[in-house]
Amino acid sequence: MQGNGFKIGVIVAFLALTLYYLYPTIIWNLEQKQMAELSDTELAEYKSENMEKLQSLRENILSLGLDLQGGMHVTLEVGTPQLIVELAGQNKDEQLEDVVRVARERADANETDFVDEMLAEFEARDPNARLSRYYRSEADDITRRSTNEEIVAYLKTQRDAALDRAIEIIRTRVDRFGVTEPSIVKQGESRIVVELPGVDDEERVRGLLKGTARLEFRTGPDAQDFANFRNRAIEFYNVEADTSDSLSLNAGPSNELVNLMSFVQYPYIFGYASAEDTAAVMDLVTAPDIVRMLPRNTELLWAAYPLRGQEGPDQFALYGVHTEAELTGEVIESASIQFDPTTNAPEVAMGMNNDGARTWSRVTGANIGKPIAIVLDDYVVSYPNVETKISGGNSTITGLDGVEEAEDLVNILMSGALPAPLQIIEERTVGATLGAESIQAGLQSVLFGLVVVAIFMIVYYRAGGAVADLALLLNIIFILGILAGFHATLTLPGMAGIVLTIGMAVDANVLIFDRIREEQRGGKTMRAAISSGYANAMSAIIDANVTTGFVAIILMSFGVGPIKGFAVTLLAGIVCSLFSAIVITRVVIDYLTRNNADAISFG
Repeated sequence: MQGNGFKIGVIVAFLALTLYYLYPTIIWNLEQKQMAELSDTELAEYKSENMEKLQSLRENILSLGLDLQGGMHVTLEVGTPQLIVELAGQNKDEQLEDVVRVARERADANETDFVDEMLAEFEARDPNARLSRYYRSEADDITRRSTNEEIVAYLKTQRDAALDRAIEIIRTRVDRFGVTEPSIVKQGESRIVVELPGVDDEERVRGLLKGTARLEFRTGPDAQDFANFRNRAIEFYNVEADTSDSLSLNAGPSNELVNLMSFVQYPYIFGYASAEDTAAVMDLVTAPDIVRMLPRNTELLWAAYPLRGQEGPDQFALYGVHTEAELTGEVIESASIQFDPTTNAPEVAMGMNNDGARTWSRVTGANIGKPIAIVLDDYVVSYPNVETKISGGNSTITGLDGVEEAEDLVNILMSGALPAPLQIIEERTVGATLGAESIQAGLQSVLFGLVVVAIFMIVYYRAGGAVADLALLLNIIFILGILAGFHATLTLPGMAGIVLTIGMAVDANVLIFDRIREEQRGGKTMRAAISSGYANAMSAIIDANVTTGFVAIILMSFGVGPIKGFAVTLLAGIVCSLFSAIVITRVVIDYLTRNNADAISFG
């Protein structure tokens, strides 16, 4: 029994460390239950007040995989064609856009590299043409003398950089969203695979992943000019109208535009349409004859959120805004949620850097009494009137459609803008119900195995079996603590690994107890039999666990997904099984037999 003091110290330290790593998981579950009882406003305030605490808990909890929590599996593709066109800047023309269009079609059809297809199409139209007419970059030594091959290499470098930047931004957004242990990996030359365990708001996540977060502050056109344009556009589609008469906004059913929209005599708003009619309306208002009617440097953009306080289907406003931005989101340094003290409506408060503050002061000072549109990814988030010159770079986005929208807006503003748009090309969802069923089935299997094994051990090995059962319970706690401590993710195959380790732990105790019984039958005393039993069984136990451990290490190193999850859990289980069989059971047995060698039996 010598050295048991040290062993007890090791057991206590291991148990304390395990509980330390499992503590955030316990507290997080309690926090989740508490937050589920709060209203949206109370929840937003609670998250704001306890942001650091919740973030710390989220980073340290025992994570569950996609198969246990449910969630989303999304494959995104970086919009390389759009990026290529944007890199051309003001040098782009219709020819380049047409080349890009054809190249994209061929690349999609043949599953080839888009940039290579673009070069082939460009040179096929004119073998002597040079891409350097479109692209310049002093930093990358791209000049008008650069060859087409050098330009292609430059474009591929920019595409790779855009992909890496997109992964970084998506990771930041996902972390801010609160997803624990997401998987975000690069696939090929332009794709990103994202796995988000525990996600149940699919539409919200789609917007979070796809949104480029290009924030712009734009002024509006002249109110009278825009009103005249609106009237002319309505008249254009009023096939029964008499041009000699004044226009009636209540045109007859023959007016296609009026059939889809409702109109008000309000500056900067073209009209309102339901969500299902927005596409048809855009087809009408982007017709060449209508575009020519638009005031100079003006375009039409939809509102990001529906009109409030309206009965029936949601109505979205179609705004007129200038095409050029006065300010972009690059100047935003901070963003946070606040609530209007009168209406308690959520708002987003923004702080700008020094350059942005100076520009914002100039822009607001020049537009007092006029609106400035806050545009995010070509949707008008807010269109407030400027009441006074704003100094200091502070501004507020109002008119948001709830707390979640405010949280998402803060998220994407603080994460930065994507270098190119992302398109969802594949999406799979594991329902929360299926995840819950998997957890329940896994827990049932673990508990059933524990109960059966516990009963068998007690019946067959008597008091020794009870000691083994105690070690088995601690073994499972240790496994969960190790997974939490190393930020590993528990998956459904991982739960299978736990069940397997239960069997391995029992096997180790069976070997020891059978050796003890053999030594007793050989005439040794209980204490001598215990000592010899542990010594003689040790080589077989270590050999079995070490060989299995090698397999687990190989699976963990080369496996992916469920295989890796199984291997991680199995490796943790092997360590805990050896510890419980060699150390814990020995300490308990030595304690029980310290004063009375016959205080314990092994069947």
